[in-house]
Amino acid sequence: MNFQERKKKILTALDQADSLSVFELAEILEASPATIRRDLGDIAEEGLLVRTHGGAMRIENPVLTGFSEKSAVNNPVKEQIAEKAASYVQDGDIIFLDCGSTVFQMCRFLKKKSIRVITNSLPVLAELIDVPSIQINLIGGELDKTRKAIHGDKAVQHINGYHAHKAFIGVDGLSVENGLTAHSEHESSITTAFIRNAGQVMLLCDASKIGRDSYVKFAGLSSIHTLITDPGADADKTGALQQQGLRVEIAG
Repeated sequence: MNFQERKKKILTALDQADSLSVFELAEILEASPATIRRDLGDIAEEGLLVRTHGGAMRIENPVLTGFSEKSAVNNPVKEQIAEKAASYVQDGDIIFLDCGSTVFQMCRFLKKKSIRVITNSLPVLAELIDVPSIQINLIGGELDKTRKAIHGDKAVQHINGYHAHKAFIGVDGLSVENGLTAHSEHESSITTAFIRNAGQVMLLCDASKIGRDSYVKFAGLSSIHTLITDPGADADKTGALQQQGLRVEIAG
């Protein structure tokens, strides 16, 4: 049985059981636990399941990892959040913009500002390249064609050579218990570098991601200065985040 066949069986099993251990899946697929662990890691990076201690659990709404698909999801809400985020950018600012689809929506609201943008996102580059008042520093490294973004160790080294006034980042999951989480180690390493090298960090996160945990834990709540979310955010969940000292801004 090849990986694609195992992946289909694993996802089918999780749809039926919600969560399963490595050993339960190994028995179902008649495969070794080592093979199952490796498969679960690969499938989690695709955003199709959540890796847990000793196994995996089903995602209610599997994340569409390609940039084009992600951009099409929840667009009005993303635009609200992006417009609010862009209001924090002042002329003369140097800003990091990550490759998230909500962060990309900021571009339309930045075009009248005189700023410098450091980004790993090809869609951000394409959107802002002809704006005379915006200087662009494109991060170098390996190209992820699906995400239309630059990742890898060289990209992190590039980021470490600069300092920005503000970083605008996205996330796959945000919770009091586990802080910021991502589906991919590649994206989380870039986001961690942005956090490390920015004076302020603004997290753009729609309501569906608050209270949800993903595969890779990469930053605590204390690393974020402001969470910008939408009016649909659950008041109890945002209140719990505020109790931990996180500033929460509601867009719209």
